[in-house]
Amino acid sequence: MSKKPALGRGLSALLENAGTDITLTAGSHSSGSESVDSISKLAIEKIEANPFQPRTEFDKEALMELAGSIRQHGIIQPLTVRKMGRGTYQLISGERRFRASQIAGLTEVPCYIRIADDQAMLEMALVENIQRENLNPVEVGISYQRLIEECSLTQEQLSIKVGKKRSTITNYLRLLKLPAEIQQGLQTKKLSMGHARALLSIDEEKDQIKAYHRIVKEGLSVRDVETMGKPEPKNNLPKSAGRKAMSFEQQRFKSGLTRLLGKTVSLKADDQGKGSITIHFEDEEDLRRISHALDI
Repeated sequence: MSKKPALGRGLSALLENAGTDITLTAGSHSSGSESVDSISKLAIEKIEANPFQPRTEFDKEALMELAGSIRQHGIIQPLTVRKMGRGTYQLISGERRFRASQIAGLTEVPCYIRIADDQAMLEMALVENIQRENLNPVEVGISYQRLIEECSLTQEQLSIKVGKKRSTITNYLRLLKLPAEIQQGLQTKKLSMGHARALLSIDEEKDQIKAYHRIVKEGLSVRDVETMGKPEPKNNLPKSAGRKAMSFEQQRFKSGLTRLLGKTVSLKADDQGKGSITIHFEDEEDLRRISHALDI
């Protein structure tokens, strides 16, 4: 049985057209015949940075470690560039390797050379970075948003390109609705993505920011934040409202189901003992988790 590619369609699907490959042209260090994905060495001074790079910050310590590895072992994974005018090239993907190579003092680097218009280049760069770089959740969300808006993709099409479930893409996009202060905290790892998703259940922006400050100061758990987003129970309903206090058995069942699922559970019953149970969930992924817990 053939093994499914780890990157789904991804970058390989975007670069599968042999007509976009111009490696091994005049000046190449190899004398082989032209073929897709062959490698040429280029002077590092002839390569310019990618203007569409979604990552805005690079960890200096990690770059130094990568530079040390490159000095010792060379570049294992070649860069991908596109040919510009006057013998220059523009980086499509591999900016961490490019920067680390400069730190390591390399004068030339191995490259795949492509021809791509700006939109195709943007798509290649974003897909490559989403799948191969350790982008923080906000950067992933921004990359998804740019692919949708600037490359005219639907969430379903994006799901196929990056090999992710549509619900996963939706969750990353929702992070961009959070206040800038919270997004910055997510980028600097002051809170987790689980915390950020829980903050989305809080309606008011000022309340989201207040909860964020408590997370940082008090070390609140994700469950604590989820509780903040739940409406306060109304225990002062008049008897005429037709609601009856739950029996001990009903309370025990509701509490046990809540602990089992880790979700809000509502239970209603009339005077005859007939009623309904409501289990609240966030999205398809959350529903699948509940189904698994109930062994459905």
